[in-house]
Amino acid sequence: MKNILKYTFAVVAVGFASCEPEFDNPVNEEGFYTSGTADFSRYVAVGNSLTAGFADGALYITGQNNSYPNIMAEQFSLAGGGEFTQPLMNDNLGGLLLGGNQITENRFVLAVGANGNPGPVRLEGNPTTEVTNKLVGPFNNMGVPGAKSFHLVAPGYGNAGGVAQGAANPYFARFASSDNATIIADATAQNPTFFSLWIGNNDILAYATAGGSGVDQTGNSDPNTYGNNDITDPNVFASVYSQQVAALAANGAKGVLVNIPEVTSIPYFTTVPRNAIPLDAATAGALNAQFAAYNNAVLPGLVGAGVISQEEAALRMINFSAGQNFPIMVDDDLTDLTQILQGPPFSLPAQTAGLLGQLRQVKPDDLIVLPASSVLGSVPDPSNPQGVVGVTIPLSDDLVLAVTEQARVTAASMAYNATIQALANANGLAFVDARAALNRVANGGISYDAGLLTNQFVTGGAFSLDGVHPTARGYAYVANLAIQAINETYDATIPTVNIGDYPTITLTNN
Repeated sequence: MKNILKYTFAVVAVGFASCEPEFDNPVNEEGFYTSGTADFSRYVAVGNSLTAGFADGALYITGQNNSYPNIMAEQFSLAGGGEFTQPLMNDNLGGLLLGGNQITENRFVLAVGANGNPGPVRLEGNPTTEVTNKLVGPFNNMGVPGAKSFHLVAPGYGNAGGVAQGAANPYFARFASSDNATIIADATAQNPTFFSLWIGNNDILAYATAGGSGVDQTGNSDPNTYGNNDITDPNVFASVYSQQVAALAANGAKGVLVNIPEVTSIPYFTTVPRNAIPLDAATAGALNAQFAAYNNAVLPGLVGAGVISQEEAALRMINFSAGQNFPIMVDDDLTDLTQILQGPPFSLPAQTAGLLGQLRQVKPDDLIVLPASSVLGSVPDPSNPQGVVGVTIPLSDDLVLAVTEQARVTAASMAYNATIQALANANGLAFVDARAALNRVANGGISYDAGLLTNQFVTGGAFSLDGVHPTARGYAYVANLAIQAINETYDATIPTVNIGDYPTITLTNN
């Protein structure tokens, strides 16, 4: 069976001249732009990959130069903004080296594969960015890819000696002021006059992109016990986030806070259709015959024995028909029946019991994640042409974000956002509702003078080839949202940028 997925994927603020010979804010050939009650002379941006300029599955120079804080800093320079420095990578490949060994992959570009279909491929080449080659700061862009909220206050998060063991972050290790430094301390040591803070996405994103293959740690206040793919307890988030805002604003600095988008509206979760398996009537009938005993005997037997509920039995039913079908999957949220199915009265062979133990069919409200596109509908074993992923071989649980898992992500993000909004209000800080903004991108798109910005994978312009992070054009949109919020909050007249002037994706492997 062939692979079922084919990839397809200004507002200007003007100041007013005065007849008086003295001005509180700078004047230049671009016009009259004012900082209002804000002071942009030392702007420090704090966050994760979204602040760093991560795109196309990697951090690379061009992406960093098009990060939303760098775009903002360029506009701030028209109203007294100072120099804005970033811990730039060595090249545009994006891979990282540790002791000469590559530990992160190069970035994606769009290329045509052997099947003639366009899709993301990793850029070829040998990266030159060595983690242990320490950069001398300080740096205004304190965005660290992979950082969660509590990582910003974690000593040793930038210790290169802990990178190989997963105890430290390789990106922060490149520019941390010391082995025991924290991100927030290195940021506040610069005594910022203005700051941006966008953190918390990774506190739910890793769980979501792993198809819910993690733990919702709500109620667990010890992040030292969390796994990489776990959801951060909202109370932990609220505690560390309030510390960060207090530290950044301690000396009277103004700032802008950005909330957490609904991650399930990004192309990583919206590109692969749920009913992705095309079947003719004969094939569908043959498959239904194979699953008849499971549907009509095994499941009712489990209900009768009190092992599962009638609702769970209905969820596990497998049915195919002519046309587009929902693939089968393994769901670790369901009761694992493998051992029970091997015993009486079912006495199924171990292999069959293992297949059926957590089996169900993808439902209309489930989300199939982007990496599934490379395997769904494929035949991984040429000696077994009947083994088709999604049909007779179930999708692994990490490739599907179930409705129950989506609910956990939403609950946590809403709790985080309540904290962010409350702290913005309490401290008189500018606030960007990224959740609402991304929903606009996903539902109809955002118009600009050169076209429409949507969340369509590859072709929509807003998202890079990893399906998660924005393109330069998407980051320009974020920068404009922040500038608009800053102007409104601090009576500034910082001009926004023309997002159509910024690029989207790299089209070739050259």
